[in-house]
Amino acid sequence: MTPRKLTLIAAVAGALLVSPLVAPREAGADPILQVGGGDVRVEAEKLEVDVTEKTAVLTGNVLLAKGDLSVKCPRLDLKFDHTPHLSWAKGSGGVAADVRGVHAEAPEVELDLTKQVLALRGGVKLSRGQGFLQAESATINILTAKVTATQVKGQVPVPK
Repeated sequence: MTPRKLTLIAAVAGALLVSPLVAPREAGADPILQVGGGDVRVEAEKLEVDVTEKTAVLTGNVLLAKGDLSVKCPRLDLKFDHTPHLSWAKGSGGVAADVRGVHAEAPEVELDLTKQVLALRGGVKLSRGQGFLQAESATINILTAKVTATQVKGQVPVPK
């Protein structure tokens, strides 16, 4: 099945799950997932949703994207404050994330969309251009692209 078909299936499934929870109102289209005034795009091979618990699990070639942020991983657990507003996500199984030119790789990532913070753990590699850093953990502010890291080693280019 193609990623496009999977995205469509996830969107339809989400719409079916959300529609009974929303009161009737004027016609219009709401995004399946929203975060702080912006939409979140997701792609995966499989989606499991627990409406009662306000959680979802995406597995298989998962992509989460919002504005300048993209996260790719094998598994992504999601939590909603209220449907369809996504508030938290945890990626696992080897994560690659990109935020405003900063590329990060780590075993797992936690994304707090309320605070707009991406926290990578378990041995992180950060790179931008010719520079790279390795760290035990790193936090990236999504709005400012400010990076904070612990136990850092790396290489920073110096102009010739």
